[in-house]
Amino acid sequence: MAKMTNLEEAEIQLSELDLLSSMFPDEDEFIVTDQLAVAELKHYIDNKTSEIPSSKVQFILNVKQEVADATMVMLSLSCGLPLNYPAVLPEITVRSPSLSRSQQIQLNTDLKTYLKQNCSGEVCVLNAREWVKDHAAAYIDKELSSSSVTTLRTMQSEDVIFTRLWIYSHHIYNKHKRKNIVDWSKELALTGFSMPGKPGVICVEGPQSTCEEFWSRVRRLTWRRILIRHREDISLDGSHAEMQKQRKFSSFEEKVFDAHGARGNHMDLGQLYHFLDEKGCADVFQMYFGVEGC
Repeated sequence: MAKMTNLEEAEIQLSELDLLSSMFPDEDEFIVTDQLAVAELKHYIDNKTSEIPSSKVQFILNVKQEVADATMVMLSLSCGLPLNYPAVLPEITVRSPSLSRSQQIQLNTDLKTYLKQNCSGEVCVLNAREWVKDHAAAYIDKELSSSSVTTLRTMQSEDVIFTRLWIYSHHIYNKHKRKNIVDWSKELALTGFSMPGKPGVICVEGPQSTCEEFWSRVRRLTWRRILIRHREDISLDGSHAEMQKQRKFSSFEEKVFDAHGARGNHMDLGQLYHFLDEKGCADVFQMYFGVEGC
């Protein structure tokens, strides 16, 4: 097979994204978590420039799967497409609250082996999704003895508090910090958004333990000023469905609202307010900026 050019690879990636979008129109099934990377990819293809996109396309595929006793579990495939995919394999990590750490590691190891053996040089995100649907139950069912069910219930009961953190920073400019914020949110399966510029705004929501882990990582970075402006903690019955109902955001993304100013680092706060209002979070605007929305 002849070596593909970067442009050919980019066109194949965009075609695969279009296919996934048409197959999974529900925003809970297919979530593009880095719209900026997709925009860069389209710009590169449309303009056929020599400037290769700087970010890899990242998205999440959520899969509902029936396991023992007709129980439905949710599995999330966090996918990243390296710039030279499909010449190289995609980066795919499967996560689920129904998988123990050891089960998750084994499933991901076996998925990677399958992709290496069967999908080298070909588009394979759909293949990976189908493999997970066909095989995930076996990893979950392996340990569904009465003792492991008890362990699973214990694990689930640890996250009975749903948390939403509203973080304020004097500014967020640094591209590495911005990348960390997005990457860590995806890794921890948190939803929300970040707004770079001056000031900087971050919102993350999910199980209390993972929100705390995110805050622990972010605050260790070097900041002029960063703090939790507001937090919401909601006690739940521990079920995954209850946790999902509380979310105001379906994914995590970086939001840019008409940047302006000498350095292009000030966002249109009116647009931010309307975005928050659409999500049912308008009251937070005053907590951040001390004024009513417009």
